Amino acid sequence: MPHHQQHRSEAHDAFAALRIANYRRFAVGFLFGSTGLQVMNTAIAWEIWARTHDPLALGVMGLCRALPVVLLSLLAGHVADTRDRKAIVVATQAGFAAVALGFSLLSWMDAPVFAFYVLLVVSACVRAFNGPARQGFLPLIVPNSIFQNVVTYQSGIFQFAAIVGPLTAGVLIAYLPAIWPVYLLTAIGCVIFSVTVAAVKPRAAPRGNRAVTAKAMFAGMSHMWHERPVFGAILLDMLAVVFGGATALLPQYADELLGASSEQAPILLGILRASPYVGALAMAGWLAFRPNFRNAGPMLLWSVAAFAGATIVFGYATVPWVAVLALAVAGAADNISVVIRHVLVQMRTPDHLRGRVGAVNTMFIECSNELGGFESGVVARFFGPVASVVSGGIGTLVVLGVITMAVPQLRKLRHIEPLREPDPA
Repeated sequence: MPHHQQHRSEAHDAFAALRIANYRRFAVGFLFGSTGLQVMNTAIAWEIWARTHDPLALGVMGLCRALPVVLLSLLAGHVADTRDRKAIVVATQAGFAAVALGFSLLSWMDAPVFAFYVLLVVSACVRAFNGPARQGFLPLIVPNSIFQNVVTYQSGIFQFAAIVGPLTAGVLIAYLPAIWPVYLLTAIGCVIFSVTVAAVKPRAAPRGNRAVTAKAMFAGMSHMWHERPVFGAILLDMLAVVFGGATALLPQYADELLGASSEQAPILLGILRASPYVGALAMAGWLAFRPNFRNAGPMLLWSVAAFAGATIVFGYATVPWVAVLALAVAGAADNISVVIRHVLVQMRTPDHLRGRVGAVNTMFIECSNELGGFESGVVARFFGPVASVVSGGIGTLVVLGVITMAVPQLRKLRHIEPLREPDPA
């Protein structure tokens, strides 16, 4: 057996995904679109912080992004499973471009913060339909045998975009006389992604019944409930980031807690927002050159523990280099969780349910990232940013312990094998 495993490792093709023309087209567009959205998110966070200097205002951004996704995700998943996923991705990327133009206009007009919140809700509605369709579209353009490699590249591209985007936004905000031109980069990037997806040729996907029923919309939730490792992994990620996410408070850390001047604070914000993704990109590079996971469950659990520890260190940071290093470690640990969870969701889901399961996954992700941001903002308003971040890291460790005991299938998970047929349950 050891000899067999060594042979399999030596036969692993780290560039398998890039040998597929369809995926190369998708990947190029994904890079531009993701970079653009990271630019926009950084610019919005700084603009709202600069106008209000209120951590709760930053938290409300998360609420605006989360609620539409939670409300629309099940419907969006049903649409992704019964309509053309490619067309949905093309249309929603164009929608993101329109939203970016709207933010540019609001910034140019010096519109009230409330108007930014309204447009954030619109953006979240677009994202609710984009996420399930994009996740369900990816398995249609690559073979299952290399899907972990594809997911790793997707994660790496996202991490790269999440480094370049905030850094670009931070520098432009610091040196341009106004913020409104920054949003135009987002519009350009999303249009490019829309065009490249239009050039991709996926294989046909089975279409379910187009009737919108409660049973059809909740089918993805039901499947995940019966696939216990999938359910455990997604629940763990959601709760861990709800408590442990510090991203919402980065403008306050950059402006008030880490000693940057007012002129350099936007650049420091860009560096802080990019730091987790520097660590994640390094981790993605390592994962791309290793074979499929052989101890996926335990690796997932240890990665969440490392994420929580790094979050606590960041919370206490008073100098930039400590904050940057802690965020990088947190990002590297989180990327292990991202890859394992994504492979689990896609490989353990039949194709006719991928859109709906992807919708549930998107809903959980939005709950964790954005509602976690709201929670951080509320706690920071009443107890201060340090208490908010540190208590969140401790909460993540508590959640980890509970789910480790409650979902034994997750801690016992080794190889992630594709689902051969739909789960009859």
